[in-house]
Amino acid sequence: MTWGVDNLPYGVFSCPGEAPRVGVRYGDKVLDLARALHDEVFAAPSLNPFMARGRAAWHDTRALIQNKLTGDMSVTERHLIPLENVRMRLPFEVADYVDFYCSIDHASNIGKIFRPGSEPLQPNWRHLPVGYHGRSGTVVVSGTPVGRPQGQLGAGAFGPCQKLDIEAELGFVVGVPTTMGSPAGAFEDHVFGVTLVNDWSARDIQAWEYVPLGPFLAKSFATSVSPWVTPLEALPRIPGRAQDPEPAGYLRRRADWGLDISVEILLNGETVSRPPYSAMYWTPDQMLAHMTVNGASLRTGDLFASGTISGPDPGERGSLIELTWNGSDPLKLAGGETRTFLQDGDTVTIRATAGGLTLGEVSGTVG
Repeated sequence: MTWGVDNLPYGVFSCPGEAPRVGVRYGDKVLDLARALHDEVFAAPSLNPFMARGRAAWHDTRALIQNKLTGDMSVTERHLIPLENVRMRLPFEVADYVDFYCSIDHASNIGKIFRPGSEPLQPNWRHLPVGYHGRSGTVVVSGTPVGRPQGQLGAGAFGPCQKLDIEAELGFVVGVPTTMGSPAGAFEDHVFGVTLVNDWSARDIQAWEYVPLGPFLAKSFATSVSPWVTPLEALPRIPGRAQDPEPAGYLRRRADWGLDISVEILLNGETVSRPPYSAMYWTPDQMLAHMTVNGASLRTGDLFASGTISGPDPGERGSLIELTWNGSDPLKLAGGETRTFLQDGDTVTIRATAGGLTLGEVSGTVG
């Protein structure tokens, strides 16, 4: 898998003694865009000012970068910096964060775990993409250590989480805002690109707190994202999964926004699952439509995530609660160890590819 001119994800980097600024990854280097393109928008410490320029600017800038990297490299070469010499930063200022629940396989597994013998899906699940509003202030860049949260574990019980979990997700980064009262227009007019997300989850805290209003402290302590945002324009698209019943009018797909992305989850360097994004039930354009149909506004830097990516097979589950069936069937690792949930010192890495493109990875260590 390559980091070539068909990819060119954006990120924010810094060199020792210099301010953070925007670049794109090319091979094992980062192209310093402020200097290569002579555009001060890329001297900002986040992608937000550039993303706010809109779809035409995104397209034209991408074409310009591709031309510079495939033409005479005598000038461009001096602005390519080896990745080993830079520090990657959070790529955008996160305005709002929404997390969805769009995998029918994940939702069904969770329903079977917690409501055995009952219908796995709640009555509303096939009618709308379920989501909740998260905490933008604890979205962190890949490599940031993740502390074990503490909270209420039941009536009269308080302490550190004992069921610390991960969720492999795909995040969508908004560039162009909307005004209050105006639902979003075409998906590609608002969404700049995608980034990998690990939605760390405290399952024991979640089980006690989530009725009746949903996740709160179990999700708000940390959400990790990749340092790279892959432009929407680079991603191959496929038809979305069939849906039954037919969605409400505002959710009916007007373009193919299924994505054929292969995800891999590694625990301490060992692959434990390979979830396929193509199995997702609700597509990202439907997430955006639902998120704004009531008139809620978008802001530049909004992040909305897909929810756990899981497929129909046991080896395609995107969280430990599914992979170990809530701890009843521990994972057996190659070195002889087992895991139900995460232990201190464990490192989780999520990486993904789309066709011949790599979407990078997001990683974090507990403790």
